[in-house]
Amino acid sequence: MTAKEYMNRLSEFKSEKELNKVEKFFKGNDGVTKSFGVKFGDVFKTAKEFTQMSLSEVNILLDSEYYEVRMGAVSIMDFQAKSKKTTETQKKELFDLYLSRHDRLNNWDFVDRGSYNIIGEYLMDKPRDVLYDLAKSDNTWKRRTAIVSTYAFIKKGQLEDTFRIAEILIDDKEELMNKAVGSWIREAGKKDEQKLKQFLDKHAETMPRVTLRYAVEKFDKPTKNYYMNLKSIKASR
Repeated sequence: MTAKEYMNRLSEFKSEKELNKVEKFFKGNDGVTKSFGVKFGDVFKTAKEFTQMSLSEVNILLDSEYYEVRMGAVSIMDFQAKSKKTTETQKKELFDLYLSRHDRLNNWDFVDRGSYNIIGEYLMDKPRDVLYDLAKSDNTWKRRTAIVSTYAFIKKGQLEDTFRIAEILIDDKEELMNKAVGSWIREAGKKDEQKLKQFLDKHAETMPRVTLRYAVEKFDKPTKNYYMNLKSIKASR
């Protein structure tokens, strides 16, 4: 299974209708990324067919200027990372490849597709210092990887890293990061509502409104109004 064979297979799904959609969806704004003209469903389906591709060939796909091709590469990595047949050594190689080629993961959905299994699950029984380094990066997508990866920990009831990383990112200037922080502390709050409330008691007045709105989304109406009003009171002072 080679990168060239993958590209040939993906080409079978190209259509003019899909060609311009990526420009509306892509938020990387790198001025270089192009659309291959393939629906996401076909990207993921093709990636699943090529799950056994070697990482050296996946690395070639990551060099592509085409958005859907790089998404296919991340999807192949994701399928490999969550496979029960994948060895610990192979998971480490996936982890290393993701981090070393983060420059090619320049949109929120690359991160959301790959970081849960490739980064978060790999770190379940390991030190998590790398996430704190990523959270302090100047690169938006590395910072997003830091918070999104913690979803693997949330699923296992381990919430500390999510809230600690959220504190690092609480004043982020990027809206996509504000939404990510709000979303993942909300998910942590589903496991322990009191911890989320403690976090909001400390930060609700000063955090970006969009972060707060996402964070309180699952609260009952009185609780939601209470925290949103804290923000409003602060703004009116």
